[in-house]
Amino acid sequence: MDIAVIGSNMVDLIAYIDQMPKPGETREAPEFEMGCGGKGANQAVAAAKLGSRVMMVSKVGDDLFADATLANMKAHRIDTEYVTAVKGATSGVAPIFVDPASQNSILIIKGANAHLMPEDVDQASAKLKQCSLIIVQLEIPLPTVYKAIAFGNEHNIPVILNPAPASTNLDYSYVCRSDFFIPNETELEILTGLPVDGEENIAKAAMTLVERGVKNVIVTMGSRGAMLVTKETVTTLPSYEVNANDTTGAGDAFIGCFAHYYVQHHDVMEAMKKAMAFAALSVTKRGSQTSYPTEAEVTAFLEQQHVHA
Repeated sequence: MDIAVIGSNMVDLIAYIDQMPKPGETREAPEFEMGCGGKGANQAVAAAKLGSRVMMVSKVGDDLFADATLANMKAHRIDTEYVTAVKGATSGVAPIFVDPASQNSILIIKGANAHLMPEDVDQASAKLKQCSLIIVQLEIPLPTVYKAIAFGNEHNIPVILNPAPASTNLDYSYVCRSDFFIPNETELEILTGLPVDGEENIAKAAMTLVERGVKNVIVTMGSRGAMLVTKETVTTLPSYEVNANDTTGAGDAFIGCFAHYYVQHHDVMEAMKKAMAFAALSVTKRGSQTSYPTEAEVTAFLEQQHVHA
């Protein structure tokens, strides 16, 4: 196994809207799509699409959505041995509203994801020990996140912590034990309480986390690119110019791709460059997992960039 994702899965219910209805107003939306999502599952699919051997530790409900979620993971060759059903719970769902400017607003109902417990990490331990990297996010209970980080530390397995959705209750003694802390700029603002308008302020906010002991902070900044902040350096990689169609799942695309390439060669900057290309391609298509490119598409896209450079 290359990568373990200990985290969430959701069913995305995507409405493409002209504008949000006001309170008490009913509006017609031109289009609706349903897809498999959730931050954990998105990251797992992104890495799996590139060829990583991925396992998930996750929970589904005992409903129709659970069947679709499991079938989708299996279709992407993700190991689902430790994706188990919770009796009497609904699967996680995420109603998503995408406006004409391709910006999205998302509600999440955790459902069965709220039942992923530290004991579930213990139960999967034999297989987890074989992994080269662990990824966690915050759509599952925080004690389970901490357990996953502690497990990674105990067995010398690097951990990526994606603090999404951002929680001000995060215990920094655990955050500092992750190897890569990857928020987007909005999450960085919530976590630090500092402004993130402009690269200088983003770097300052990220540096406060480094000063608290976080080893590597990678801030994803959408169309402005991505920034790596460590004790020694602040490095910004500009984004690739594309026509954005739907930004849903772009942050997860970045993390899954970064994980895939980091496991391969442990070159942080190279993994970030590939992840930027992967995320850029993902926003050109609709949906989250359905928009993720193949390795061949990423390679062709990067070659094209060199030609135009």
